[in-house]
Amino acid sequence: MLTENGRVVAVEPGGLWVETVRKSTCGACSVQKGCGHGILNRMTDGKRGYIRVLPGEQSIQDYRVDDEVRFSIPEEVILRGSMVAYLVPIVGLLAGAAGAAAWLPQMQDSAALLGAVGGFLVSLGLVRWHAVRHHDDPAYQPLLQGRVVAVAPHYSQV
Repeated sequence: MLTENGRVVAVEPGGLWVETVRKSTCGACSVQKGCGHGILNRMTDGKRGYIRVLPGEQSIQDYRVDDEVRFSIPEEVILRGSMVAYLVPIVGLLAGAAGAAAWLPQMQDSAALLGAVGGFLVSLGLVRWHAVRHHDDPAYQPLLQGRVVAVAPHYSQV
């Protein structure tokens, strides 16, 4: 389970909109300057992202704008989402190209191009359908874990 903290920017009947700040971990890596990922992180470090968080077992009425909250996302959701978002369009593109080229052998190149575009568009429709279907499914969405409580410094009397 991956957990993240954020600030509530909107409260709606079905969930909360939470603002997160992108943080890079490249400072702890030994290859900092020679990595393309590090360059991309330097460009986006500190940018704000917004994510819709479902209440889970929490009561949404207890939260207000500007509350600091903690939410979690299961690892398998990230893996599954990555496969749907990246693998399905590639497979659709290749399947469309191969299918159209086999179906119209007299104009293989043109058919493969049109089939690839058609397969890609159909697969994007499938990705969109998957997103709409799981819009309010707690198994596929970030879930609210609770409010982040600031710890007051403890001063001892000497």
